[in-house]
Amino acid sequence: MNSTEHVFSIKDLENLSGVKAHTIRIWEKRYNLLKPKRSKTNIRHYDLNNLQKLLNISFLNSNGFKISKIAALDETELAPKTRELAFMGKNDSQAIVAFKLAMLNFDQILFYNTYNSLLEEKSFRTIFYEVFIPLLFDLGMLWQTNTISPSHEHFLTVHIKQKILVHIERLQSTDPRPSTKTVVLFLPENETHDLGLLFINYEILSLGYHTIFLGENIPLNNLKYINKLYDDIIYISYFTIKPSDNEIHNYLKIFSEEYLSVNKNSAKLIGHRIRNLNPENVPKNIMLYDKIEDLVKDL
Repeated sequence: MNSTEHVFSIKDLENLSGVKAHTIRIWEKRYNLLKPKRSKTNIRHYDLNNLQKLLNISFLNSNGFKISKIAALDETELAPKTRELAFMGKNDSQAIVAFKLAMLNFDQILFYNTYNSLLEEKSFRTIFYEVFIPLLFDLGMLWQTNTISPSHEHFLTVHIKQKILVHIERLQSTDPRPSTKTVVLFLPENETHDLGLLFINYEILSLGYHTIFLGENIPLNNLKYINKLYDDIIYISYFTIKPSDNEIHNYLKIFSEEYLSVNKNSAKLIGHRIRNLNPENVPKNIMLYDKIEDLVKDL
């Protein structure tokens, strides 16, 4: 596997795997399951192979395997055994571990079998909220700590995106067009993270609204073409990396004055970039949300 070089503390392993640091130390000391290296000051640290092994161990242990039995397995047996159980697993936390392993190993079969196993008991919407959203949160942590490369991130997000698009296509065949409301979804200029916005589009279509999905990297002045065609528009955007902190207030001011203060238009925004904004300093026709569920309920 192509690994991203990174050094993890035991606390990093705890945060990424869900296994307590105290338990990791016991497994390491009693069963020699992990083999950390030592710094010059004798502080233990771990590499990506240790993280992957710990994810396998945690998955097997949560599926009823005693740690002594796991320790007795040959190291080459860990991944196949985990993959075998992942095909049968229904538990959300187990599925998240399986998806992480699929990503780290670029294992498409493991991704689809894990997803199909969940789909036997859950709706697509439930899978997204209960599994994919926590998974994507963990993905953000993995990205911030340089645990994964862009290729790992793209592998996972592309496969999730494919699932969203399949469900959107089914809904679009009905071509809902309420006479009073149109929802326009777009990402600001230089913003390319469209996964959350795609799922919001799916949710809105499920409610029977007419949506126009413009997608990523849309200059603000392009909205004038939409304003000419529709009244009472709700604009929805997802600010993950753009606009930058020093641009966002001016962006919202222009957005409000030039594109919302006509035809009863309004906007709903979500994403990392808006979390530190004070709602009192945001134009009244722009609403801010922390969660997708809250945004959708407020339509």
